[in-house]
Amino acid sequence: MFDTNLDPFLHFDRLMKQAVAKQIPEANAMSLATVDEKGVPSVRIVYLKDVSQEGFVFFGNYDSHKGKDILANPNVCLNFHWPEIWHQIRITGKAEKISAAESDAYFATRARLSQIGAWASNQSAVIKDHDHLTRRVLEFEKQFDGQAVPRPPNWGGWRVKPTEIEFWFGLTGRLHERYIYSRAADGSWKTFMRSP
Repeated sequence: MFDTNLDPFLHFDRLMKQAVAKQIPEANAMSLATVDEKGVPSVRIVYLKDVSQEGFVFFGNYDSHKGKDILANPNVCLNFHWPEIWHQIRITGKAEKISAAESDAYFATRARLSQIGAWASNQSAVIKDHDHLTRRVLEFEKQFDGQAVPRPPNWGGWRVKPTEIEFWFGLTGRLHERYIYSRAADGSWKTFMRSP
């Protein structure tokens, strides 16, 4: 039985640990849905890198398609889908940039090629071919040869502060269980179920 008196972040932690224990590949992969200034939706996969009572953190290029969407409209939706265990978690909320210090700390843990790639790729920009990217990687490898790679100023993290979290448990006959946590104005959570 799902205990709606339990904090939703504790439920999330329990279910993420279960997904990892079941060896679900890239259990921290989540769909990120955004909407641009014209109301056109877009979705892509990003990776959860941190979670706390403040929200769910992922990283990327601030000048990318997703970065521009979030700047125009910070309302986003995240979705974890683990079909092997018939679980989904959907998080609706507002994305905001994390601090430069937090972004610096995470960037320093990335593999060097990923650090170089953050400089080389003007994410979402049109390029002639893959050789263009390869040349840019070589240029930045030369530029940062023998030194630590600093974080590009247009690269960092966002934190999604949830206004709603839905825990979905698949059952036979499509009689699924959907437990909702909705954030009230005072910051508390209202809990209820939705019909499948």
